[in-house]
Amino acid sequence: MHTRIRLILLSGMLLASLAGAHHETPSGHAGAVTLTHVHGLAYSADGKQLMVPSHHGLAVYREGKWSKAPGPMHDYMGYAATKTRIYSSGHPVQDSGLKNPFGLIRSKDGGVTWDKLALEGESDFHLLAASWNMNAVYVWNSERNSRMPSPGLYFTLNEGFMWQRAAAKGLTGKPRALAVHPGDAKIVAAATSSGIYVSQNSGDSFEPLARGAEGLAVFFDLNGNHLWHSTYDGNPRLARLELRSGATAAVALPPLKDDAVAYVAQNPANPNEYAIATFERSAFVSKDAGKTWKRIADRGSGK
Repeated sequence: MHTRIRLILLSGMLLASLAGAHHETPSGHAGAVTLTHVHGLAYSADGKQLMVPSHHGLAVYREGKWSKAPGPMHDYMGYAATKTRIYSSGHPVQDSGLKNPFGLIRSKDGGVTWDKLALEGESDFHLLAASWNMNAVYVWNSERNSRMPSPGLYFTLNEGFMWQRAAAKGLTGKPRALAVHPGDAKIVAAATSSGIYVSQNSGDSFEPLARGAEGLAVFFDLNGNHLWHSTYDGNPRLARLELRSGATAAVALPPLKDDAVAYVAQNPANPNEYAIATFERSAFVSKDAGKTWKRIADRGSGK
């Protein structure tokens, strides 16, 4: 793997960050936005904007322009959007009076306000995924806390009130990303340093889908028919697995020099529209399900 990408992955950043050393611009207004890390990628439920969690709030891409979203400028780490909610973790903005780290938090208004759900002051979940239709949340916990007696994979079906540990048998390598099926909370995918894995039983056991390359990203499309996955074996690769048939097809990528796909997202209002973000802070949008791509950020610079 290229040295720069390997350093990002092995430094403990896991999925790195898309994030926001923003110039001073009013909340919700377009202005100069620099994407400095990659923490996640998701469309809003109405499909009108692409959201990027950051160290300083949310950056959004809407109607061809980048801007800073309204809402608190928290450091959002793990980040997952569903049909009715956003779940996240991370750290509060300085002088907010909130406990650090967040544990699990939830927004019902697109990130303008947030509710505390669980493990406030205890955990910062860098790897977090949620089911689009069911609000089941999976996290990878790196250190024990009051609800999780050991590191590993956990999930909650009731907004963090109760957590269950998944045995994750067969899952090897260092975890990079998680994804939950939109209509079946028992189906979860994981990307690790040794490949791509899928579980049909709430993470109790995993079967390998792709090995021989580092797994970087996993994403179930919103109708639940496909699993997109990103790997790196000296070259960046993006593929789409049809869950029913098991057939896998390569997705053509835009030119990526010394780079790879870190996140995939789909527009719920336009199912043929997908977005990807890379480790080197570039972002692209496709209107034709990945056949062609338009660059909207170039190594941190919004286009």
